Amino acid sequence: MRQTGIITNWIDDKGFGFITPSQGGEQVFVHVTAFEPVRNRPTVNSHVTYVLKSDSRGRLRAEQVQYVEQNPGKSTTLWRRTVAIAVPLAFLGGVSVLSLTGKLAHEIMWLYGLASTAAFLLYAKDKAAARKNRRRTPEKRLHLLALVGGWPGAWVAQQLLRHKSRKPEFRAIFWVTVVLNCGAFAWALSPEGAAALKTTLDAIDAQWLRHAMIELAG
Repeated sequence: MRQTGIITNWIDDKGFGFITPSQGGEQVFVHVTAFEPVRNRPTVNSHVTYVLKSDSRGRLRAEQVQYVEQNPGKSTTLWRRTVAIAVPLAFLGGVSVLSLTGKLAHEIMWLYGLASTAAFLLYAKDKAAARKNRRRTPEKRLHLLALVGGWPGAWVAQQLLRHKSRKPEFRAIFWVTVVLNCGAFAWALSPEGAAALKTTLDAIDAQWLRHAMIELAG
């Protein structure tokens, strides 16, 4: 059975030290050769797990010592960020499938693709401007891009670039744009919405749409 503890005493030039068990009790002797794998020299305050054994004289010692990740929240944060990136990408994938199967106008697929690309690039541009203390991109423009279909790209940018991902006021408005856009998207899938959308798209020049996205991206 593996035990847990902290290295509370280490004599590096002699290659041994002592582990204080997490559950309390006397310190346990540990030699540098007991670490597996030996990724670096042991240091005081390192969290470890080990198997408690006794030597030929009956003295307790730690064997099969392994380091414990000292920042367990890091892996959790990475997992959450991965999921957060997967959600908008899955949405874009769903839009593409609906478009390619004829259940959604191709223009909508291109709208989401162009707006998301523009949003991602604009977030990157704004972060670079913030670092160099240059003129920033107005938040209204970022929200407008998200509202018209660029929220998947904006969401990915927030996670990958770690930009605009902690400001409460900005995040609140961003999620409002996501809800509104998703609501409009769901309506567009209904018979009434599809008919109204087709009428609207017939009146819009596709080239104008591309220029509009470029204009929004600045």
